[in-house]
Amino acid sequence: MTMPSKLDYRWHLRELMAKQGMFSTTALQPLLVERGINLSTSQVYRLVTEKPERLSMKVLMALLDILGCAMDELIEPVAAAAAARPRKAAGAELAGDAGVGSFRPKRARISGVDS
Repeated sequence: MTMPSKLDYRWHLRELMAKQGMFSTTALQPLLVERGINLSTSQVYRLVTEKPERLSMKVLMALLDILGCAMDELIEPVAAAAAARPRKAAGAELAGDAGVGSFRPKRARISGVDS
């Protein structure tokens, strides 16, 4: 049995709005209100410009209705990109380099002060 790959998604709200002639996030707000969705101006802005992590079904259904699109047009599933591992310089392990933690500041010496 194979492990399923991690999934991510692309959020196409801005592109779908542009196809409808809506080029401002404020154009979406009254259309949402007509459907009983009351979001602040900043919430609508974030909904359009950022990929939402959580989304209510009511908001999703309102967006699909406003845009006249299917869910797969708004939310495109994609395979998640693999997390990049930090690379060490060649030979760093052989030289005993423990990374940035091996660098310690030297204590300052104050000279010319009478005690």
